Amino acid sequence: MSLFRRMSQVFQQKANTALNKVENPTEALDLSYEKMLENLQQVRRSIADVLTSQKRLEAQRAQLQAQYDKLQGQARQALQQGQDDLARTALGRAQSLEGQVTALDPQIEQLKGQEQALEATAQKLSSKLELFRSQRETMKAQYTAAKASTQAMENLTGLSEHMTDVTLMMDRAQEKITQAQARSAAVGELADSGVLDQIAIGGPKDDIEAALRANSADGNVNLQLEQMKAELGITQPSTSPRGKATLEQGKVDQPIGEVGAASPAATDDSLVVRIAGVTRYRVPSSIKPALEGLDVAMETAINSGDEASFAKCADSLQKLLAKSGTELQDTDLTPSDLVVPAPDMTIAEAKSLLGKE
Repeated sequence: MSLFRRMSQVFQQKANTALNKVENPTEALDLSYEKMLENLQQVRRSIADVLTSQKRLEAQRAQLQAQYDKLQGQARQALQQGQDDLARTALGRAQSLEGQVTALDPQIEQLKGQEQALEATAQKLSSKLELFRSQRETMKAQYTAAKASTQAMENLTGLSEHMTDVTLMMDRAQEKITQAQARSAAVGELADSGVLDQIAIGGPKDDIEAALRANSADGNVNLQLEQMKAELGITQPSTSPRGKATLEQGKVDQPIGEVGAASPAATDDSLVVRIAGVTRYRVPSSIKPALEGLDVAMETAINSGDEASFAKCADSLQKLLAKSGTELQDTDLTPSDLVVPAPDMTIAEAKSLLGKE
């Protein structure tokens, strides 16, 4: 195999490096644990920063919504007083605010989704580190009692691989946090400068664009004015229906077809496959052809920069392993025979892991 074999070699090299740094491998594991603990604390602090940015945008949205509601009320009041021009002005401003509120919604939802995903990752990392802490003490006793024991060294290798996987999870979490912080910081700067009070994010940014959109905006204001008059019983509603533009969500392509695999009972031979940063499965050796096919497809996707195909293959890979094998507990320290990409891993992350950047 190409991609999967290289990922496995990277994991093995990182695990061996940790064990070879000092004469006593348990000392290397102690140092790794302390570093991981510090990194986890940093991840939690960063998540708190992202959550703060999210709340800040939500407050900005609430302020704009309140202004919108106030202008709508003023428009109704103006109509009741027979001041159509004043009502039209209020509705025009309300329409501008509505665009700003709508533009903030996806930003807030994206930050909220990232914060929740990062929080779940932090919880998983915390559980793995706690498990490692207890296992580490057992490993120390075993290694001291039988330094030459093959079983003891295999357990240490499995534990070191476990820590390598935790390191990868932390690195990926930190990258996502950095992206979320950059996005929230950019929007926060717009809020501080008052730009959000003038234009919508991604909306018109110059007089020419505003002029091109003026006729359409005036039409919408006039339509709202007629509808509001109808609601208040001032005049008959316009016969032309109000069209509401919607953005149709693109349908997610179905993952590539499931690769057929034999039942684990079909053969006594098996492999331990680690999905990087996720979990491990013991699968029958009979699924090797299916793994090789996905391996080639993912390697091709990386070389061509086809992110969609890479993601589909990664998703199908996880389904194949889950369907064909048995998930291993973290307490099982059996070293992995193969390491494969996670379903949410990007091509850039895969290249970084393999040192191909």
